[in-house]
Amino acid sequence: MPIPVGSKAPDFTLKTKNASGVADIKLSSNLGKKNTVLLFFPLAFTGTCTKEMCEISAGFGQYTTLNADVIGVSVDSPFAQEAWAQKERITIPLASDLNKKTAADYGVLLPDLLGFGSTAARAAFVIDRNGIVQYSEQTPTPKDLPNFEAIKATLATLK
Repeated sequence: MPIPVGSKAPDFTLKTKNASGVADIKLSSNLGKKNTVLLFFPLAFTGTCTKEMCEISAGFGQYTTLNADVIGVSVDSPFAQEAWAQKERITIPLASDLNKKTAADYGVLLPDLLGFGSTAARAAFVIDRNGIVQYSEQTPTPKDLPNFEAIKATLATLK
């Protein structure tokens, strides 16, 4: 069960890979500055995950206008995430939760997905500048996408 609205969002330091190399990505970097949309997804290189991250990348400007950074999180390695991002032209930062701690902290770790072992569920959180969860959703199945209109509506109230 995902952590509820009103909760203090667990901070994290995850690895991301980009053209500059491997770097840390932290929720706390946005505190006091921007809202954060945290999107957990099960696995890179899969159909629904690719659709979700490509759509978010294409509409990234909408989130910037709402003073929000978007971070995608999966249990894939940062190297797999970067290869996938390059192949699919995904432009949002992707963070590797290889040890699955962040998914567990947010209450969205699935114990087993189709025999692949534990992965993150598909889930979305809006975290305000103060680190408080303002929107929390885990989709009914990994094939369902989050309610992006509800996410944008929540962000609009936080400007």
